[in-house]
Amino acid sequence: MDLRYVIYEKRDAVAYVTVNRPEVMNALHPPARAELETVWEDFSSDDSLWVAILTGAGERAFCAGSDLKYRVEEADEQAQRGPAAPSSGALERCWKPVIAAVNGYAVGGGLELALGCDIIVASEAAQFGLPEPRRGLLADGGGVIKLPRRLPYHLAMGLVLTGRLISAGEAFRMGLANEVTPAADLMEAAERWAVEVTKCSSLALQAAKQLAVTTLEMPLEAASAQMDRLAAVVRLRQSEDYLEGPRAFAEKRTPRWVGR
Repeated sequence: MDLRYVIYEKRDAVAYVTVNRPEVMNALHPPARAELETVWEDFSSDDSLWVAILTGAGERAFCAGSDLKYRVEEADEQAQRGPAAPSSGALERCWKPVIAAVNGYAVGGGLELALGCDIIVASEAAQFGLPEPRRGLLADGGGVIKLPRRLPYHLAMGLVLTGRLISAGEAFRMGLANEVTPAADLMEAAERWAVEVTKCSSLALQAAKQLAVTTLEMPLEAASAQMDRLAAVVRLRQSEDYLEGPRAFAEKRTPRWVGR
């Protein structure tokens, strides 16, 4: 895989994905976005990988959102009037767990990228926000849609309608981050979460994530009815892992997950 703007490493069952444009605070331009889409497609299809950790290169930023300088200098007016963060939705279609290790600014499209993850671990230096209104833009990569679904309405709209940034501590208190850690310990913390994830059956994780995400806005009865129609749930129920878990419990041993 020929990647220039993203570092993609596979270590055992964990994929490490790093946005690698530190000279512009890991802001995303179309080539970088295309590389990320390619990486998420590969991660989703590689059965040896159970979980991904997403972070940004350097110490200043996780991702500063869309590269506005590139947008102004390289895109024509028609492109500038389109979505700031066009996406094929590869991350949204990924049913494997993804952990965001937020090592600095996660603003605009950077916050949207973090919102596409399932677990957020933040450095004490991290800052979060959707500053698009202060640039006359719209957080149209999912930020305005997702934030009121993740936070109480008034807390979410306090960010959406001011463009202000919040600290990692405030994000944790709001429920936007799972954990805040000193900068030096960030990747260790993210890897600790990844270890906990890999104790589970990969198929069970994918079934749980697909069920949670696809039924989030459904009434309980409709969500329950939808459950056994989902591909990841069907795959789990037909797998060896679905039998192995109870068997290992009864035999008082660690399960041996085979992913099929």
